[in-house]
Amino acid sequence: MKTRTTLPCQLMALTLLACCCFSALAVAQNSSVNDEHAVGRFVVLPAKPALPGTHPPAGTLEEWNGSFTYNSHNYPYVMVGTDPSTNSGAEITTWIVPVKLILSNGDTFDPLSGGPNSALARTILSPMFDSTTTYTQGGVDVGTTQYNDAFQRGNFWSIVQNNPNSHILLGGPTARISVLPEITFNVPSGSGTIGSPFGHQVAEVDINYFDGQISAYMAASQTINPTGLPIFITYNTYLTEGGCCIGGYHSANGAQTYSNFEYIGYSGDFSQDVSALSHEIGEWTDDPLYPNQNNTPCGILEVGDPLEQGQPGHPYGTWTYSLHNFTYHLQDLVFLRYFGGPADGSVNDYWTFQGYTGISTICQNGS
Repeated sequence: MKTRTTLPCQLMALTLLACCCFSALAVAQNSSVNDEHAVGRFVVLPAKPALPGTHPPAGTLEEWNGSFTYNSHNYPYVMVGTDPSTNSGAEITTWIVPVKLILSNGDTFDPLSGGPNSALARTILSPMFDSTTTYTQGGVDVGTTQYNDAFQRGNFWSIVQNNPNSHILLGGPTARISVLPEITFNVPSGSGTIGSPFGHQVAEVDINYFDGQISAYMAASQTINPTGLPIFITYNTYLTEGGCCIGGYHSANGAQTYSNFEYIGYSGDFSQDVSALSHEIGEWTDDPLYPNQNNTPCGILEVGDPLEQGQPGHPYGTWTYSLHNFTYHLQDLVFLRYFGGPADGSVNDYWTFQGYTGISTICQNGS
């Protein structure tokens, strides 16, 4: 994995929230800072301190601790949810925050545009939140559930195959999913522009500007708290840092974990519909960055990065699922085995959720 570091900008007081500039250290893969070509990629903004004035959290995210041994070295990790061996489930309160971006030239990118066919509406109905899809991986039924839960069950199949109640759900029958009122950012000319990196017109917005805005929003929110996950959705937008195109990221401000994904409405383009969301939620689950960042023989435990550049017949590593009269694209994710975990822990001893055989050695693809 290649690591890039941006120069941190000075944190402003909460009285200047609207123009807050927030420090961001970006860990990115598959693209160099000076790459002039459009490269679809994802980044991690390593955990940062809570913004000044943020109240101490009344609670934190439900997490569990595990570890594996590789080459006689023990690698501990923290993941979201409950220990699979306890045969219990976790329902994570989830807030979806639609973000409308207005560029300095007046062009607007709104995830609510399109009504019942909007990016927001399609996201809510997607396999990321809908629990009616049955996932059969190599002939093994790992559950009728949400996509990320099916992945995590497959990840620890040797344990959960006898523990039907082991789940991690976004929202769920009790916690539910809440859509918060849309927020609007008027992007300064120096932080956003129009581009066509994959042949279609999109907004390109600086990631440090964007993260500063949503960090200020979370700090001021009376609703969002560290026990749940806020997910920020933008439409036909890529984030940039030294070049295009970032499809999403996850991070933490103090105990508050959060994620962003770009919903691209153009068929075949990077980050199509909820593919970036599937990538980021899988990585947040297995490496939430709070209280610590997980490390493995391959570096950080980011389960989507090794597959984001695609597989034969599966652009950007995505697989299609039809649901509610729409074809969704969800990214394949690697199991713990890829990072040095036990070879017999996953469903069918797979390296990836979809059984991709192109990865058959630990830390392949230069990660």
